[in-house]
Amino acid sequence: MIAVISIWGTLVVNLILTVAGYTWYLRHVTKPDPQLPEQVPFVSILVPAHNEGIVIVKTVLSLLSFDYPQDRYEVIVINDNSSDNSADLLKNLQDQFGEARLKVINTDKVTGGKGKSNALNIGLKSAKGSIISIYDADNTPEHGALRILVAELLSDDKLAAVIGKFRTRNKSATLLTRFINIETLSFQWMAQAGRQQLFHLCTIPGTNYVIRRSVIEKVGGWDVKALAEDTEISFRVYQMGYRIKFQPRAVTWEQEPQTLDVWFHQRTRWVKGNIYVIIKNAKLLFQKKGRPIRFDLLYFLTIYFLLMTSLVLSDSIFVLSVAGIVHSNLQGFSNYLWLFAVLMFVISTFVTITTERGELTFSNLLLIIFMYLVYSQMWLAVAAYGMVGYIREQVFHKQAKWYKTKRYK
Repeated sequence: MIAVISIWGTLVVNLILTVAGYTWYLRHVTKPDPQLPEQVPFVSILVPAHNEGIVIVKTVLSLLSFDYPQDRYEVIVINDNSSDNSADLLKNLQDQFGEARLKVINTDKVTGGKGKSNALNIGLKSAKGSIISIYDADNTPEHGALRILVAELLSDDKLAAVIGKFRTRNKSATLLTRFINIETLSFQWMAQAGRQQLFHLCTIPGTNYVIRRSVIEKVGGWDVKALAEDTEISFRVYQMGYRIKFQPRAVTWEQEPQTLDVWFHQRTRWVKGNIYVIIKNAKLLFQKKGRPIRFDLLYFLTIYFLLMTSLVLSDSIFVLSVAGIVHSNLQGFSNYLWLFAVLMFVISTFVTITTERGELTFSNLLLIIFMYLVYSQMWLAVAAYGMVGYIREQVFHKQAKWYKTKRYK
C-alpha cells in the first residue's frame, strides 16, 4: 500500500506539473522576444572542455555566431587537462578570431582535471563580463539564444539567472537518443515551465543559461565537491532571495549519449550529484530560509529515496507473485492502478511533445508506451546504482570522480 501511494503520488505531482507547464506554454507561446536595452552589458561565455576535440570546433563557431553585439561578449574555453588535440584546434580558432573574442585557458593535472565546477571557477577569474553565460562543449545554440537570455535577465533586478531550453541534436541516432529526446521535452523543459507557473521556481541546468557575476561571487563560486553543480548553485541563489526564470525561446541543441554504457555513467553522475545536494540542504526543510527551495527538496527526497524504494518493492512483489512465492491482497486493485498509471503517463507525455514541431507522430506515441515499460526501469537501475555508489564513497571517504561523457562525430 505504501508503494502504491508513493508511486501514484509522484505520478500525480508530475501530471500537475505537466498541466501547469502546458498552460504556461499556451500563454507565452505568442509573446515576442524580450528586447535588449541600447547599452548592453559585456558577457563572458565559459565553456569547460575536457578532451572535446570531436565537438569543440563546431561549438565555438556556434558561440561566436550569436546575434549579440560582437564587441560585447567573449568566449572563454577552459581546456581542462585534455590529452587529445583540443589545444591545437582551439589555437587555430584563436588565431582566426583573435584573443579578444576567444580566450583559451589550458590547465594541467595540477590545476585542472578536477571536474566542471573547478573549471568554471578557473574561467571566472579570467572573465571580464558582468554577466556570465555557461555552455557545455557539445552545444550548438541558436543564433538568438544569448540575446534572449540576457534581455530577459535585464528585465528584472530580482533575477539572478535566466535559463533556456535544450534540445537533442542527435535524436535520430539510436533508440536511446529517441528516448532521451522525449525525456528532455516532457520531464525537463515542461517540468521547468510547470514549476515556474506554480512555484516561481526553476533549477539551473548545466548549459544554456546566464547568471549575474555579482551573484556568483556572493555565493563563492561553484562548489567543487558537487557533481550536480547546477542544482547546487540554484539552491544557494534562492537562499539569497533571488529568482531564476525559464525562457524557452533561448534554445540550444546538445549531443546526448548514444549507447547504454555512456548513458548509464552520465545518469549515475547526475544521481550522485543530486543526492549530495539533497543531503547538503536537507536541514533547510525545517528552516525559514529554506522556504524557496522546499518544494524541490521534498521532490528530490521523494524521487531518490521514497519513490526508488517503493519501485524496488513493487517490482520485487510483482516478480515474486508471478513466481507464486508471495501473494498480495492488493493484486487485482494494483493491476487496475498500474494500467491507469500507464495511460496517464502516456497521455501526459504525449501532450507535452505536441509543443514541438515534428514530434507529434504515431511512432513517438508507441515510443512513449515503450518508455514506461523500459526506460523507466532503466532509470530505476541507475538511481539504485548511484545511491549505492554514493554511500560507498562516503563510507570509504572517497572523492567523487567526474565522468567524462563520450562525444560522437
